[in-house]
Amino acid sequence: MPRLALYTFGVLKSPLADPSPLTREFYDMGEAVYRKIGQHPGFLAHAEAAYGGRGSHFEADWGAWGEFAVPAWYGKGRTVETTALAATLSLWTGLRPAFDAIYAGLHREALNRRYDWFERTEHPGYVFWWVSDDVIPTWQEGVSRLEHLHDHGSTPHAFTFHRSFAPDGTPTRIKGVCATAGPPVPGASPSWA
Repeated sequence: MPRLALYTFGVLKSPLADPSPLTREFYDMGEAVYRKIGQHPGFLAHAEAAYGGRGSHFEADWGAWGEFAVPAWYGKGRTVETTALAATLSLWTGLRPAFDAIYAGLHREALNRRYDWFERTEHPGYVFWWVSDDVIPTWQEGVSRLEHLHDHGSTPHAFTFHRSFAPDGTPTRIKGVCATAGPPVPGASPSWA
C-alpha cells in the first residue's frame, strides 16, 4: 500500500546555535512537537540522524534517508555555528492523518508562531508525494520534489494539502481542508498551500 512522504523546509531568522531566548524557544518547542507527532495515528517514521546536535544537519549520518540536502535557494550557513534552517522528512499512512497531526495541538501552536522564527520566502515550505511501501524517501528526493512544486505547482509528482492527489495520480480533496487553513510548515508561503 502506498505511503505518503512529506518534506518540509524553512529558513530560520537566526542560526540554530544562536543562544538567544527566541532560538532556544523554537528548538525546545520543536523537540516537543516531534515527540507529539510521533505518537499520532498515521505517522510511520521520520528521518533521524544517528548522531549530531543542534545545527549538525550536514555532517550527520541519516542512514537510509540519504545524505542531507537543501534547496538550491538556501543561502545561509552549513556549519554547526551557522546553519539556519529547519527541515523534516517523514512518512505517513495518508493525507488525513498528516493533516490532523499538523493542524492540531502543539504543532498548531508552533504554526501560529512561525513568523517569529522563520523568514518569509517565495518558496513553498512543504511538499507531499506518494511512495511504495518498500521505499524510504531521501533528503535529495524531498529537495527535488519541493523544487518541482515551486517550478510547476501541484502535480501528482509533488503536491500540497490544498491541491492534492491520490496514489493513482487523480486529484483528491481532504474533507474540511480550505484555502484559509494556511501552510503546515513554519516559513511556508500561503500561496503554496
